[in-house]
Order: sequence, then C-alpha cells, then structure tokens
Amino acid sequence: QVQVVESGGGLVQAGGSLRLSCAASGRTFSHYAMGWFRQAPGKEREFVAAINWSGDTTNYTDSVKGRFTISRDNAKNTMYLQMNSLKPEDTAVHYCAGRYASRLATTAREYAYWGQGTQVTVSS
Repeated sequence: QVQVVESGGGLVQAGGSLRLSCAASGRTFSHYAMGWFRQAPGKEREFVAAINWSGDTTNYTDSVKGRFTISRDNAKNTMYLQMNSLKPEDTAVHYCAGRYASRLATTAREYAYWGQGTQVTVSS
C-alpha cells in the first residue's frame, strides 16, 4: 500500500494562491492514480481534481476549472495542486487520496489510501 502526507495549506486572502503537495511513500507511486478532495465544516467530502498514473489525463470539478491545476512528479513521488484565484468558498480541509489503478476516479469510495488533510482558509 502507499502512504500519503499533505502539506502546503494555510491562510490566504481571496484572489491569492497556494500550492498543496502530497508526498507518497511505501509502494511504486507511478502505479497509483491520485486525487484531491476537500471537506468544509458541516458538508460532505467532495471531489476536487484527479490525475491518472502517468499524469497525462486530469479531471476537475466545475467550480475549480481554470483556477486549479493538478500535476504529479513520479520521480519525486509527489502530487501537487496549484490553486489560484482562491475564493472564500474554497475554505476546507483538503485531502490527498490514492488508488492502485492506472485510470483516475472522481468519487471518494474509489480511493483506498488517504492522508490526514491540510487546512486551506481563504479570507474575504
């Protein structure tokens, strides 16, 4: 199995940027499709973005298209989420997730491996 740890969260003003990182260890990172999810207080966990194992296919939820970019560096066993033009509604705990498959997925139940999350807070 793979272990994942998120970093890069913080407090930023609306319109600002953050880059989240997800460092993986344990098994061959390039055998895992990866995703980002987030959960705001009082809400269910929701899909944000996903990337296949080679990095040439991505998918985004509509609310972040054009603002967020998911990427991965298999040589560094790391996935990233570049978040630009942040909005207060992006405030949530952001989670990194992995699945032992080549194809990406957009639902939480398809991912077996999860990090502890990193808080992103966007002030207005």
